[in-house]
Amino acid sequence: MKTATGTRIKNTLTFIMAGGKGERLMPLTRDRAKPAVPFGGIFRIIDFTLSNCINSGIRKIHVLTQYRSISLVRHLWMGWNIFDAELGEYIDIVHPHQRAEEHWYQGTADSVYQNIYSIEAERLPYVLVLAGDHIYKMNYAQMLEFHTDAQADATVGVVRMPISQAPSLGVADLDRQQRIVRFTEKPLSPQPIPGDPGHIYASMGIYLFNRDPLEEELSLDAKSASDHDFGRNILPNCLEHGRRVMGYLLEGGEGREAYWRDVGTLDAYYEANMDLIQVTPVFNLYDRDWPIRTYMEQNPPAKFVFSGGENPSRVGRAIDSLVSGGCILSGGSVARSILSPKVRVHSYSEISDSILLEGVEAGRHCRIRRAIIDKEVKIPPNTVIGFNPAEDRKRFEVTDSGITVVAKGTALS
Repeated sequence: MKTATGTRIKNTLTFIMAGGKGERLMPLTRDRAKPAVPFGGIFRIIDFTLSNCINSGIRKIHVLTQYRSISLVRHLWMGWNIFDAELGEYIDIVHPHQRAEEHWYQGTADSVYQNIYSIEAERLPYVLVLAGDHIYKMNYAQMLEFHTDAQADATVGVVRMPISQAPSLGVADLDRQQRIVRFTEKPLSPQPIPGDPGHIYASMGIYLFNRDPLEEELSLDAKSASDHDFGRNILPNCLEHGRRVMGYLLEGGEGREAYWRDVGTLDAYYEANMDLIQVTPVFNLYDRDWPIRTYMEQNPPAKFVFSGGENPSRVGRAIDSLVSGGCILSGGSVARSILSPKVRVHSYSEISDSILLEGVEAGRHCRIRRAIIDKEVKIPPNTVIGFNPAEDRKRFEVTDSGITVVAKGTALS
């Protein structure tokens, strides 16, 4: 990283939008905000954005919360209270305080406008706006270098995605210099990438602004009858007003596709978790050059007991799986699954292709496959989940692809 770029990134004010309701992730978001949903065994979804910030050199962060934020706030205080105030570093947790207007956050742009006093008070030249609910790795310092070299007013992080996903994404049309000439939110008939008819440039929900243009656009938008959304309103307005808006392309390197996942649905959440247990995952949790940090409670190591012996079916084992600290596999078998801390699998139970969150306990002779079991669910002996979707729908949520989801604290009998 160039010295000038390093100085600029440390003096960039960052907002992370973490107030999302996550309705399509119900019941996982019934009691928690979407960024606080557990992911990958030991992490929360917001940890990936925050780790990108730390690894990029960002040290001034406002986390904007709103919906059911208790578990998110607790996680941030316990796991991310790592900044040195004497050096001007901070992570502030900002609830809607209704200073600019007398209402709760009305959209992504409104959430930043409601905190425009923070921008004015800091008077830093750059403002970075991030979503707290995506899974990816990105060096924001490199994006800032691109932004300044291009003399942009605003830069949007974009990633190459299949055109079939355009109706659920913001789509940027770029010219040969990577300048955005049009931005459309969730288009039904998008323009593909020139020469690549099967793909689009999708917005990653990452917006880097020069301070003055951002303040002007937010103030104008606040006075209008709009959705107060960056994708629907602020970016199209910037283009209409002649602002120089660039697209910064996330690339995978070494010939690989860039990895960026919007885990906004239960099926997408499940698939992104399952990505992690592949032999050679595209998203590498074990990259020492780009560590993902989180808060972890003190737990003993995972324990696997019973090796079969005289009873070959009673084996505590896990294959092609992630097993967190505090787990005990007491004669049960786990395959292609992710176990969060303090999960217990009792003898003769079989867990496959599933995600078990913290404190789940599977009694003897359970059979569970293609399921997401939320925290603290006690599964009685001989329970079968994930083998009969029609029966599962009588008690649980079942997704379009057939993933059975058991809500937090569900009492089973």
